[in-house]
Amino acid sequence: MFEKVLIANRGEIALRINRACKEMGIATVAVHSTADANAMWVRLADESVCIGPPPAAKSYLHIPAIITAAEITEADAIHPGYGFLSENAKFAEIVEQHGMTFIGPRAEHIRLMGDKIAAKKAVAEVGIPVVPGSDGGVANDAEARKVAKSIGFPLLVKAAAGGGGRGMKIARSAEQLGEALSTARAEAKAAFGDDAVYLEKYLERPRHIEIQVIADSKGHVAHLGERDCSLQRRHQKILEEAPSPALNADQRAQIGEITAKAIKKLGYLGVGTVEYLFEDGEFYFIEMNTRLQVEHPVTEMVTGIDLVREQIRIAHGEPLSFKQGDIRFSGHAIECRINAEHPETFAPSPGMITSFHSPGGLGVRLDSAIYAGYQIPPYYDSLIGKLIVHGRDRNDCMMRLRRALDEMVILGVDTTAPLFLRLIQEADVLDGNYHIHWLEEHLAASPKE
Repeated sequence: MFEKVLIANRGEIALRINRACKEMGIATVAVHSTADANAMWVRLADESVCIGPPPAAKSYLHIPAIITAAEITEADAIHPGYGFLSENAKFAEIVEQHGMTFIGPRAEHIRLMGDKIAAKKAVAEVGIPVVPGSDGGVANDAEARKVAKSIGFPLLVKAAAGGGGRGMKIARSAEQLGEALSTARAEAKAAFGDDAVYLEKYLERPRHIEIQVIADSKGHVAHLGERDCSLQRRHQKILEEAPSPALNADQRAQIGEITAKAIKKLGYLGVGTVEYLFEDGEFYFIEMNTRLQVEHPVTEMVTGIDLVREQIRIAHGEPLSFKQGDIRFSGHAIECRINAEHPETFAPSPGMITSFHSPGGLGVRLDSAIYAGYQIPPYYDSLIGKLIVHGRDRNDCMMRLRRALDEMVILGVDTTAPLFLRLIQEADVLDGNYHIHWLEEHLAASPKE
């Protein structure tokens, strides 16, 4: 097994990886910017290295600094977590070129799935259902109009190199297509340095369903069921649950089997998530994330499988510690993403946490690196914690979530915790009757104070 792992990330995921390593007897190295010098994951790692000033481009995204930190501490592997460099194929290659192991997929698969057009074509060839759309990028408006006529409206203009909702625009008619194309191209160029866009049929009320897959170097592949991530704001997930209240047992088994078989055909290695839109009983591929997901604890709670531990074992060349037939799904789990944001305006709220109390009890897990006195820096994503609860069934889980939210205390900054307390009292949420546009429609219709 690896003797020392450098964790090329920050926040709760850095602490999560540190915990898995410690339980496996692996020494850890934390890297940090000057803004994160007193962070919890830095304190708990065996060693730490400052890699630059607060801006991510000069620290957490600065590949030479991270490689240097790994070399001077003699780390033999690097775990990228999620975000930052986790889906950077060049980084994965550089890590391997320097004689260290990248704890993640092969660079070829990171590169393939990072290109949305190529990814869609590749997965269609191995049997994954895709959304009707253009075969590739549309070169100009005339070609886009021709494709749009064959797909029909409404349709979605999407950045080929995109993600997180950037470079994504809806056109509900031919008259709106021109503006959607120009806006999407401009956003894509600004965000990704690439203005290539493609077209897809726009689904009006779909669920967002994702399948967790895992594959080792011995040819073993398994899926660990689905997560429902349909509660979203501006294409960003805020609550995830497993299993999905929208699927029946046959649908669940079918899409899991299809996805696992496809991943095996691709020769994929490590953990990954295949994301779908689900509407009227049909699944449509959106993208594949070649990394650990923010919401991976939901799957861990219903399967009892430590995904980070498995990631590390696979990267070391070991086989999966289980087979598909060994997986047992138990109960229901929900995750709420707690952000340092105002719960109504969603304005970022960096600052000092003056008081903090973590909820506890049976089936309650809080993945967070905050503490009383912690200064939330203004330079990074506003996610400060993930509250995950597990219950015997969905109703039990909802009741436990309400209790845990009531117990949690975070003072000194605004958080989105009050939003979740309101949402879990809504009939549609309690009934599991929501879709990817539900939250924004709900927020728009809610009276403003």
